[in-house]
Amino acid sequence: MIPDAEHYCLRSAHVPTAFLDAAVAPTTTDPRATLLGDALALVDIVVAAGTITQILPAGQSPLGLPSVDLSCKLVWPCFVDMHTHLDKGHIWQRCPNPDRTFDGALGAVASDAKRHWDAEDLHHRMSFGLKCSYAHGTHAIRTHLDSQDGQAEISLSVFRQLAEEWSGRLKLQAVCLVPLEYFLGPEGEALADQMAETPGGILGGVSFPNPDLDQQLDRVFAMARERQLDLDFHTDESGDPTHRSLRQIGEAAQRHQFAGQVTCGHCCSLAVQSPKEVTQTINAIKAARIGVVSLPLCNLYLQDRQQQASRNFRQTATPATENLQTGLTPRWRGVTLLHELKQAGVPVAIASDNCRDPFHGFGDHDALEVFNWSVRIAHLDNPYSDWPLAITTTPADLMGLPEHGRLKVGAPADFIVFRARTFSELLPRPQSDRLVVRNGKAIETALPDYAELDSLMV
Repeated sequence: MIPDAEHYCLRSAHVPTAFLDAAVAPTTTDPRATLLGDALALVDIVVAAGTITQILPAGQSPLGLPSVDLSCKLVWPCFVDMHTHLDKGHIWQRCPNPDRTFDGALGAVASDAKRHWDAEDLHHRMSFGLKCSYAHGTHAIRTHLDSQDGQAEISLSVFRQLAEEWSGRLKLQAVCLVPLEYFLGPEGEALADQMAETPGGILGGVSFPNPDLDQQLDRVFAMARERQLDLDFHTDESGDPTHRSLRQIGEAAQRHQFAGQVTCGHCCSLAVQSPKEVTQTINAIKAARIGVVSLPLCNLYLQDRQQQASRNFRQTATPATENLQTGLTPRWRGVTLLHELKQAGVPVAIASDNCRDPFHGFGDHDALEVFNWSVRIAHLDNPYSDWPLAITTTPADLMGLPEHGRLKVGAPADFIVFRARTFSELLPRPQSDRLVVRNGKAIETALPDYAELDSLMV
């Protein structure tokens, strides 16, 4: 579909208007999209020497160029997946979560790491995840890396090797993952130095609610400022309304007048707090310029897992069925207040989080799947508006990558062409036949075979 030429034109492409400058026609002439209220523009995209040189209303591009008529097929910029756990990925087969709960996941991962996480194991599994991400159309990835008990030295060494191997194809960033109390001791100081010495290194940790949280935050903010590092926290990953560390992080950022970028992931408990508390928290993080990244798939999987059967069921269950039906239907689905945060002006992103590990037994590093399910889980439709930015441009901005996750003149010609013409055609199918273009050329999109991991599943 992509012309075999250095200079070519893609005619009649459907592009969500959120990705385009105002100078390009803001609406489509396709009645299918107009009827559905999709904010799409019909444009011609001109590419030369791997760069987008023009984006024009359809029919206004130069004649005589090698070209292809996309007939309203959707074109998106490449994805930016800013919250992943590549070091945990693809261990489910050798280390499943026994009860599918959050605590079960913590125990299973700790056991697996102790037994298996050497450089060879990590490199193999993390490479597999990167192959999947690249083939699906992702351009930049931020991964959190478990960093306690000497693991940081191994994992960061593998990360640096992978960043070099994937240079020019994937932009990689790494965040250390430890409880924030870790930074109160000398081992925390050493870890902060390791992150500062790692290209793409970010300081991070889990902000468990505790009486010493302000002291822990003050220390980690001071360390980040001293080393000119951005911060990325796991925050309030629960349905407990008393978990309010998101607000404390916002207040700490203001207290330290922190100039770097702060990102908070999960932020689930915000959705079960009172309107007054929500307003106070949103005001605090907005004033601190904090971005929020939601992980709807993983939180949907973990939140509100209850393993004991109800009393009524136990009264009627037979021995043959009792072990098969010991769960309760979840009532709380774990998604933060995406709409309210975005309406208040807080940058909001979505990301894939865990893949085929004890925290989330599913996933394929496909950011379109993340967007697709996020639309359904959090009602990011009617209208879709600028929600496509949440998996492209907004995370790129939070990661400090101004050339990623966008379609603009002068930027690299990195984009995805879908056979779908509208959102209603894009989201019902997995789009496994998508075309991924990098630097103006179509890439190979065959996914790696799971058999590549067989030697590790023992």
